[in-house]
Amino acid sequence: MSKYVIMMDVSGDIVDESIKKWDLKFIPMQYSLGEEMRTSTGPEDAAVLKAFYDGQRGGDLTKTSQITPFQYEEYFEPYLKEGFSILYLALSSGLSSTFSAACLASETLKEKYPELDVIPVDSKAATGGMGILIEQALKNREQGVSLEENAKALKAYVTKIKHWFLVQDLNYLKRGGRVSSTTAFVGSMLNIKPILKIDENGKLTTIAKKRGNKMAVQALFELFKEHYDEQITDTIYLCDADCKELSTLLAEELHKTFPNLEIKQTTLCPIIGAHTGPGMLAICHLGK
Repeated sequence: MSKYVIMMDVSGDIVDESIKKWDLKFIPMQYSLGEEMRTSTGPEDAAVLKAFYDGQRGGDLTKTSQITPFQYEEYFEPYLKEGFSILYLALSSGLSSTFSAACLASETLKEKYPELDVIPVDSKAATGGMGILIEQALKNREQGVSLEENAKALKAYVTKIKHWFLVQDLNYLKRGGRVSSTTAFVGSMLNIKPILKIDENGKLTTIAKKRGNKMAVQALFELFKEHYDEQITDTIYLCDADCKELSTLLAEELHKTFPNLEIKQTTLCPIIGAHTGPGMLAICHLGK
């Protein structure tokens, strides 16, 4: 069985313990912090994240840049030179062109390294959804699963990943072309909190509108309760854009009904936060 590394780009959120335990590799991405363009090479520290979301609240425009096929070649090739194949989990193709760029790089590199493989997998996910998927792949590798079988299993998990989230201001998603102006206008109404999901095609869909954060958090809880399947996993991710109080509120509600849940809480990475704004809260899990 060939040796291989497992990678995902930094649009995914994962707890530090999992990174250290399984030696996860990251594909860097760029984002703006005020006037500064920064390169994120992995989960950012708390001070950087606080400054990022405070900057948004103060009116900073935030943006990200796409990874080109050539950049992917540069990131992948050092591992290939060392004799490693690669399993790579990409941000949803419904949100970004990263997956298609990685596929082009894979085809180019196959000509230079025909005995090795670079297998990109479209996560149809983001943030903690990618964290859950990559943890499954890392566990599989630890148990001796081959690259090809692990990629196949990862693609099967993709069909079961669920994301439910609330945002405070849909204008961030509108600027990135991820929701329409009409949808953003509705979200700007007095104290209306849109509830969105990432659908089976990896695209954003608005599914409800709630008045106030308390009702919006309750809506996330109800969606989880309806779609959760404890036979798959008891691990879920709560990812917040500098609104830990909402994440804690949801975690407490979840533990009342599902006391055995393993809830992993993270702060939303800037790559996704640049397009959602501060105050976003997501619950990510494998489900029905």
